[in-house]
Amino acid sequence: MITCVLHYTIDPAQIDAFEDFARAWMRLVTKHGGVHHGYFLPAEGASDKAEALFSFESLAAYERYRARFGNDPEFVAADSIRESSGCVVRYERTFMRPLLPTD
Repeated sequence: MITCVLHYTIDPAQIDAFEDFARAWMRLVTKHGGVHHGYFLPAEGASDKAEALFSFESLAAYERYRARFGNDPEFVAADSIRESSGCVVRYERTFMRPLLPTD
């Protein structure tokens, strides 16, 4: 399993657009074989940070999902929310693997 951790800097004035963006991507990850663990939005403190985590069974499975970017109409529509609103200032993507407890 591989988990993608996304660290976002967002425009706090565009939080509603960011939520629309997040809902669209949660649906697409699930539809295309991933498990979305959710978006985590500002509640207190710094108001321009958000996080997202989702997993795929392997890096190859993630790459099949990622291959749809830029040419699949659903992916283009979801990403256009970010582009048109400016809700995402920047982001970083990190891939991690879980270390699970043993007995």
